[in-house]
Amino acid sequence: MKPSPLLFLLLLIYLISLFPLSQSVYHQYQEALSKSILFFEGQRSGVLPQDQRITWRANSGLSDGWTYNTDLTGGYYDAGDNVKFGFPMAFTTTMLAWSVIEFGESMPPNELRNTLVAIRWATDYLLKTVSQPNRIFVQVGDPNVDHSCWERPEDMDTPRTVYAVDAPNPASDVAGETAAALAASSMALRSSDPGYADTLLRNAAVAFQFADNYRGAYSDNSNIRDGVCPFYCDFDGYQDELLWGAAWLRRASYDDTYLSYIQNNGKTLGADDNINEFGWDNKHAGLNVLVSKEVLEGNMYTLESYKASADSFMCTLIPESSSSHIDYTPGGLIYKPGGSNLQHATTISFLLLVYANYLERTSQSVNCGNINVGPYSLREQAKRQVDYILGDNPLGLSYMVGYSNNYPQRIHHRGSSLPSIKDHPEFIGCKEGSIYFNSTNPNLNVLVGAIVGGPSEDDSYGDDRADFKKSEPTTYINAPFVGVLAYFAANPNFS
Repeated sequence: MKPSPLLFLLLLIYLISLFPLSQSVYHQYQEALSKSILFFEGQRSGVLPQDQRITWRANSGLSDGWTYNTDLTGGYYDAGDNVKFGFPMAFTTTMLAWSVIEFGESMPPNELRNTLVAIRWATDYLLKTVSQPNRIFVQVGDPNVDHSCWERPEDMDTPRTVYAVDAPNPASDVAGETAAALAASSMALRSSDPGYADTLLRNAAVAFQFADNYRGAYSDNSNIRDGVCPFYCDFDGYQDELLWGAAWLRRASYDDTYLSYIQNNGKTLGADDNINEFGWDNKHAGLNVLVSKEVLEGNMYTLESYKASADSFMCTLIPESSSSHIDYTPGGLIYKPGGSNLQHATTISFLLLVYANYLERTSQSVNCGNINVGPYSLREQAKRQVDYILGDNPLGLSYMVGYSNNYPQRIHHRGSSLPSIKDHPEFIGCKEGSIYFNSTNPNLNVLVGAIVGGPSEDDSYGDDRADFKKSEPTTYINAPFVGVLAYFAANPNFS
């Protein structure tokens, strides 16, 4: 009997669905943008608003701050746990705000609004952390106890320990990043709420003063170390956050005091050190790109050393450059050891696009020795990373949850993997959630837009909930990707 053409066609469609094509011609960048922003609603702590779109979440952490008789509700859980770590939350906020500052004009109006809401959810909390004189609250929740439980945020009965640093003890890193976050957010929010923007800028200056007056790393304080290390220890020093905070205050306020600060303190605070890193702990590459704007567009040649470092960093990212030394997986993903690797791909892609814009506006290029590199080459490098994350990789897997038909199903995330409190209102205790952690079934709730830690250096990915270095999403992976996707949504065929 001759098989029917229809049966053959159906079989072919089925086989394609089992083995997705590793290269896609076109990505729905606007869809990915929408989802990357939506993710933050799944990370919210505090009282959720009426228009909450991730509806399997509910109110949580409502007593945060009570041990200090203060309100520390709100903010974001950093990843798949139920702790509010101030250091990465502030960096997340800075990157969301920078995304709006550089790419907000090209965002669809509704997504710009959603991004501003995401920023304000963070800044409302960050303002609380610097609301008391000579004190900064750097964390809520005991991570050691929290990590021993698999529990929904709505059920939390673990200690909501408050970690505070009081002067003259140092917290230059967290205070400096908080200053950057509030200053950058003041720019992002100024057109929609100028009064609130003024409040943010005023508090940014206060946070920076604390950072500069009492210099040192927050994780060096004996009462803080056990709560933040090894999770968000300051591994790379606090000096970069001082320059980063000052640079953002300069950009937001145009105050020459901060210009003098970054001019005069660059050498002593190590502006030329570790210039090829950018993330929640190391701000050097981002600092150099940010400050370069004044050199390129404002002819501020006293800051030329920052631009030279930014140029050098860009050259390391261009495979054809003689100074290229970044590692890639065989499939083309930027790879750095340590875990949560996609944070490097998203932050570096962001810097590539920002620097490309600065160069384009001033008709300049970067001299990489054997070649000159212009805006197009930088954008091309960024697009390769974006497309890899969205599915153009050897596995044909989107590393953004909910984007395409093939994405991680077993992410390391408590709220996503446990039954929603809406479906299962009964309390699920600390150890009672273990059956869901150990299950091989897909997560019960889809955390749309979450970008996981990513594949191994050989492009492999096991979709294993227990392998948190690969399967856990974080806010600081997503935040820079918002700006990156905003650019490609508006310029899918960039030139």
